[in-house]
Order: sequence, then C-alpha cells, then structure tokens
Amino acid sequence: MELKRASVLKPLLWAGSSLKDLREMPDEVKADMGHSLREIQKGKDPGNIKPLTHLGISGIWEIVTNDVGGTFRAIYTVKFADAIVVLHVFQKKSKKGISTPKQEINLILERFNTAKNLYLEWKGNK
Repeated sequence: MELKRASVLKPLLWAGSSLKDLREMPDEVKADMGHSLREIQKGKDPGNIKPLTHLGISGIWEIVTNDVGGTFRAIYTVKFADAIVVLHVFQKKSKKGISTPKQEINLILERFNTAKNLYLEWKGNK
C-alpha cells in the first residue's frame, strides 16, 4: 500500500498592509482570492492569474477577482524558491480601461523592492 504524500504548501509572506487589505474585502472576494492563493501555494494555476509583464520585472503575477462590487486584485511574486510574497491587494477603481493605476503600480514596485528583506527576515526566523 502506497501512502499519498500531502502537497507541500509554500508559505505566504505579506508585504505592507496586504493581509489587512485582503481581510477588508467582501466575503466572496476573500474566499475566491484565498482559494487562488492556496492553489498557487500548491504550485497550481487557479485559472484567474496573469503575469504583470508591463512592469518590466519577471515573477510578478496578479490574481483578478470580479464581484458585484467591482474588480479586485492581489499582486504577488514568485521570485523566491520557497515562499510566495503577496505584495498588494486592492480594488481597482479606475474606470479607464483595464490598466493598473499608476499609484498602485508605484506601491507594487516599492513593496517588490522590499520583498527581499521580508523574505530574508522570514528565512532567518525559520
């Protein structure tokens, strides 16, 4: 009899206020994003992600969730071999196209630049 080995979940690290921001989202959005993040932790594609290639940095992805209240996004990076860093969670409020607003991009890039320190701190405390 062969035992099935449980999937190893990569831990989630939360940059800035991203966890707090997720907790303030509508319940259905939290559930959908939570499911997507769990699949990502397992190394699977939940079906609602895409790379943010326009930032010019590889390894930054977004989860997109639509709800009656609008469009919600969670931005994360897979730059680290053994953890996923959630950089930003927000509701897209711009009515001009599908592009990410400049202020959100600036915050994502700022948090991405500090993600390495967050990751190294986590590794040191492991």
